Amino acid sequence: MASAPANGDTAVSEHDLMLKLTQHLDRHMIFPLLEFSAGQLVDEESGEVKDEAKAREITQAKYSLLKKTDMTDYVANLYCELEGLEEPPAEFADKKQKVFSQLQKYEQETSKIIELLERDDVVNNLRSDKVANLEFLKREHEVTMEMVNALFDLGNLQYSCGNYGDASEMLYRFRVLSTDNDKVAYATWGRLACEILTMNWESAMEELQKVRETIDTRLSQNPLAQLQHRTALIHWVLFPLFNFEKAREPILELFFNAGYINTIQANCAWILRYLAVAVITNRSRAKNPGIHQKQMKDIVRIVKQEAYEYQDPVTRFVHALCIDFDFEEAQRQLVLAEEVLRGDFFLLGHADDFVDSARHLIFESYCKIHSRIALGDLSARLGLNAEAAEKWIVNLIRDTRLDAKIDYKMGTVVMNHPPSSVYQQVIEKTKGGFFRTQVLTAAIAKS
Repeated sequence: MASAPANGDTAVSEHDLMLKLTQHLDRHMIFPLLEFSAGQLVDEESGEVKDEAKAREITQAKYSLLKKTDMTDYVANLYCELEGLEEPPAEFADKKQKVFSQLQKYEQETSKIIELLERDDVVNNLRSDKVANLEFLKREHEVTMEMVNALFDLGNLQYSCGNYGDASEMLYRFRVLSTDNDKVAYATWGRLACEILTMNWESAMEELQKVRETIDTRLSQNPLAQLQHRTALIHWVLFPLFNFEKAREPILELFFNAGYINTIQANCAWILRYLAVAVITNRSRAKNPGIHQKQMKDIVRIVKQEAYEYQDPVTRFVHALCIDFDFEEAQRQLVLAEEVLRGDFFLLGHADDFVDSARHLIFESYCKIHSRIALGDLSARLGLNAEAAEKWIVNLIRDTRLDAKIDYKMGTVVMNHPPSSVYQQVIEKTKGGFFRTQVLTAAIAKS
């Protein structure tokens, strides 16, 4: 395995995933990541910027990112900051006026249909059949397809202006009426982006399911497009995964779905960092311990398979602990992993939880192969001083009802490994014999 970096700062810079993530995110979603990077450059105590050149580079990146949007005022302010101007050039005011005129045009074109969709007597006559709905609106209220498409255009323009709430509403109304499957799919992606950017997580999860269904059905005959869309969705759902507790299990189920885990392995192996952190920190949250154990086994298997393709301190920690059973290396990688998490936009708030869950894994693995463990040795494995390790172990024994006790006189943790029954021993030996027979049979068949 690759050698570890010399210090935490090196680990953070070496394993920064910004460039990889931004390839698969909408430009409006990239902006929060740039804001986070800028915040990382500010000293918490003094409030001073630690690296002026890097800060300017991020400001330039924000300007390049957003200048193609219609967020005219904000883009103008970025330009003034970069050029040292107090007032932006006239071209920004001209663009603002054009955007305002376009908004007015679309609002006029959609005013009638919006008014109709807010009337109970109209809404109550709508059914699940879109064609019938359009016929009803055309016959009774002279609604045209151009009015419906204007909802789509207005939603797109509102989104480009950064008015995500209004954009979501327009795209929803368009989707209710439109029979254009391509535009409906686009509107669904747009609504997902809007709900993510407004942190409306419940609605984001509903849109996520709609996008997933669209990918699985409409793109089933186009494997390349399906791969690209699944890759984008995997990156987009990182936002609810690490910001909304109720999203954890359904998104993990999505990631471990055969189509999506294959996408991760084939097209974006760096997502293993986020998948590993999500699984490891889900140990105390999982409603079904059996599913969590299977996910843990799967992530260990995939980390082993993809070690040639992608590694970082998180995946190296998993490899060292669960594959190599190298406790010293696992502890070294855990220290680096914590630094990497604290420099990651999605994982900063989960660094403490990850470290605590990782220590549980180290403790469990160590206890499986020892019946008596010196507190000093165990504290070193956990990366804690002796007093902190003792408190941590006492709390663990109490909270998990672990069959163990601390021998304060000898300074050890004593594990009680109850002997398995003769019946169970026979079963385990039979399983082992059957497996060895399969291996020998396969070897003979090949020779």
